[in-house]
Amino acid sequence: MVRFPLSISLLLGASMVMAQPVPKAKPANTKPAPLNLNAPIPLDPDVKVGKLPNGLTYYIRKNAEPKNRAELRLVIRAGSVLENENQQGLAHFMEHMEFNGTKNFPKNELVNFLQSSGVRFGADLNAYTGFDETVYQLPVPTDSVNVFTNAFQILEDWAHNATLDPTEIDKERGVVLEERRLGRGAGQRMRDQYFPALLNNSQYSKRLPIGTEQVLTTFRPETLRQFYKDWYRPDLMAVIAVGDFDVKQVEGIIREKFGRIPAIKNPKPRTEYDIPAHKDTKVVVVTDPEQPNTVVQVIYKRPEIKEKTLNDLRESIKRGLFNTMLGNRIQELTQRANPPFLGGYSNYSDFLGNIDAFTSIAVAKEGNVERAIRAVLDENARVKQFGFTPTELARAKQEFMTNVEQAYSERNKTRSVNFVNEYVQNFTDKEPYTSIDFYYDFLKKVQDGIKLDEVNILVDQFIHNDNRAVIVMAPEKDKAKLPTVQQILSYVNDAGKGLTAYEDKTLDSPLLAKQPTGSPVVNEKQIKDIGVTEWTLKNGVRVVLKPTDFKNDQILFAASSLGGTSLYDLKDFPSARFSSTLAAMGGTGEYNQVQLGKFLAGKQVSVFPYVGELSEGLNGSAAPKDLETALQLLYSYFTQPRKDADVVKGFLSNQRSALQNQINTPTPQRVFQDTVTVTLGNNNPRRQPLKPEDLDKIDLDRALQIYQDRFANAGDFTFIFVGNFKEDQLKPLIEKYLGGLPATDKNEKFKDLGIRIPSGQISKTVYRGLDPKAAVQLVYSGDLTWTSETTTQLDALAEVLEIKLIEKLREEESGVYGVSASAAYAKYPVPRYTFRINFGCGPENVEKLIAKTQELINDVKQKGALPADIAKFKAETRRETEVQLKDNQFWLGYLQNQYYNGDAPDEVLHEEEQLKKVTVESTKEAATTYLGSNYIRLVLMPEKKQ
Repeated sequence: MVRFPLSISLLLGASMVMAQPVPKAKPANTKPAPLNLNAPIPLDPDVKVGKLPNGLTYYIRKNAEPKNRAELRLVIRAGSVLENENQQGLAHFMEHMEFNGTKNFPKNELVNFLQSSGVRFGADLNAYTGFDETVYQLPVPTDSVNVFTNAFQILEDWAHNATLDPTEIDKERGVVLEERRLGRGAGQRMRDQYFPALLNNSQYSKRLPIGTEQVLTTFRPETLRQFYKDWYRPDLMAVIAVGDFDVKQVEGIIREKFGRIPAIKNPKPRTEYDIPAHKDTKVVVVTDPEQPNTVVQVIYKRPEIKEKTLNDLRESIKRGLFNTMLGNRIQELTQRANPPFLGGYSNYSDFLGNIDAFTSIAVAKEGNVERAIRAVLDENARVKQFGFTPTELARAKQEFMTNVEQAYSERNKTRSVNFVNEYVQNFTDKEPYTSIDFYYDFLKKVQDGIKLDEVNILVDQFIHNDNRAVIVMAPEKDKAKLPTVQQILSYVNDAGKGLTAYEDKTLDSPLLAKQPTGSPVVNEKQIKDIGVTEWTLKNGVRVVLKPTDFKNDQILFAASSLGGTSLYDLKDFPSARFSSTLAAMGGTGEYNQVQLGKFLAGKQVSVFPYVGELSEGLNGSAAPKDLETALQLLYSYFTQPRKDADVVKGFLSNQRSALQNQINTPTPQRVFQDTVTVTLGNNNPRRQPLKPEDLDKIDLDRALQIYQDRFANAGDFTFIFVGNFKEDQLKPLIEKYLGGLPATDKNEKFKDLGIRIPSGQISKTVYRGLDPKAAVQLVYSGDLTWTSETTTQLDALAEVLEIKLIEKLREEESGVYGVSASAAYAKYPVPRYTFRINFGCGPENVEKLIAKTQELINDVKQKGALPADIAKFKAETRRETEVQLKDNQFWLGYLQNQYYNGDAPDEVLHEEEQLKKVTVESTKEAATTYLGSNYIRLVLMPEKKQ
């Protein structure tokens, strides 16, 4: 897998924060010692770090989240930037070859062994190649000594025992070329044009990890072996192990296995490439026939900031506060009646190589480059001229502190994968990793002392006239209307004229002007085997509670009721489908959307109402300390939706413009997906692609009326709460806010609209796209007997078929990069299933690969699946369930589904009984039953040459 690292993070921007709340610490009576900001950032003492005599570095940490699991990584500080002319793409190709034969795991035995142990290929077992590093990812169970010790053998084999068999290399060429094919398109063609300017013709601009077709097709095996020999060596390697294990034992395994890798005498120098600065502004305007939107990027590059001292850490907090405040301002621009762009942001972050960047991006509305870029740059200039306000800074500090408090609160519940990523960054980029205990304490000491002037002056560091790049990407058809390079430069240089200071409009009112009159719990039922309690309130509301200790600072909740847009005729459909979106855009009660966001700053609260086709409801989350605020917000969304015609006007205006862009420049993927949706929806009016004129049929008053109608009766809603709460403490809040919701005795159902995937055989081919690439979707569907046994058999069929498809289409035919087989099923409106097979490939291989797929399907119909593949499905399912049963998000989704469908809440406990019923014979029967005559073949092919 190729990782493209030009990430422009929208997070707070402080690299040390891991975002996760805790009671405020009591101030100490003793006067604290003054903080020495010149001191180095202390590393987390819970990490065992060592270096072997051969130069290999290792990081080991014990962490029992999740239990009986470990996250292992092999990190090579070598990527595509180190390739010579004849090796372009071989860093990534080498990554692929590690899964195609090593000394102890010939050919595909490595993947087979791990799948049999419950590790999924792709979803769990994976790797990526960047410009500067290659990282191998191996999550494994630790409760099997054989699997756990063999996992380190796999890492060692990757490090120096790849076999690189010429036959396997030639087979893998096709797979890598297919991955390269998938990345082709408008984005790639434009990137090829602007990269040399953006990266100032540096080595980075010439060494994209995917490589060149010429090299990938023709390189000799010894060229790959040379790359492996030069760069896969101990002094450029790290082994990282975080998980539920004994640290001393793991250190012993690492020393034994990796200590025997010989050190390289006279190693090839590992060149540290940089991206040279330039005095001018580089402007690049690129167009493409398949680019639907006009996007403008202004990138102010500067030397990378390396965080080493406590003062550097304090500076990173300032940058985080800056990003938060500026981001909020730009977001507010979209709340206008006529927003200046379809989307935009400004943000400081790391960039690539030795540089950071302050980047401003705007997606132009109706192609108006000047208006879009001026709007974003004017906000930058407003900060430069007037600064931020004290109230903005106070909110940003509150948000920042809340995020860090939450991370501190969850310090003993943090997943191993979060820690692993920090240590990868430390090895590849020398980014320090400190403990959340230290960081939280540090933040409490320094954040209050950060003054507004300190944050305001950052804009002068970020925005400058040198080492700057402006990139405009636009549709080919708009080429004649685009501004010249000189005009673009004038927009950038002249931004900020005639501005006034930002006015921070807030509201200081309670969310609820009048407190609800609650109603008590009148019935209680225990489902002890899964730790669930059901309450029925006097107003008819049903509440399902599952208290857990999986997270210290998390409560998740959801509510649903049958009905949805199905109850409204076609005339009302446009208003109904947007009803919850437009209601939420108005804010709630006295608060508009912007004011509500400011009110909630520093609180861990989210509540999102929705109106779907068959149901309506809401989803939300809160920290325990903020749960009452969340319930107030929930009550408010039920009882006092707010109309904001200006915000809705702006939203619909932007939607209309975006849809028109898609019509003016229909991308191949969009046209194909629309065809899939319309075909599978049997051309029903409610399954048509959204068009600009559909938005004209939306009536805001009618939309809000429908929203109120859907939420008028809480008596037929089921609310589910999962997380860290005590039932006796939650009960008065539930009785007050949910018990106070309006309710009647009426129980609604949805209306069956009769929308079904058409029966029989259908074949459709869409001819769109300039690139020689195709996409294939094969869809089987039909009626279903709704039982847990049936759905388990469908899941098993999907998994065993996907295993075989990967072996056949990827490993044997070298015809695809990825292929998926998936089963979806639903009880409502009637029990139905949909079984899909998806892959991308070369147009010349479509018929051959579809035929191979049908051969595999027929083989399963005749013989059933192989026992080994069934065993893999069972192992993967059991391992996945072990982790899920300790996850709040899983339980919320699971309980939602069970209560929505009227199924037994404790069904999950009987999974093993259903797995035992999956046999060779049952897969044979499932293939015959579900992969039958209702078959739709959908293919995307490139446009035919005229």
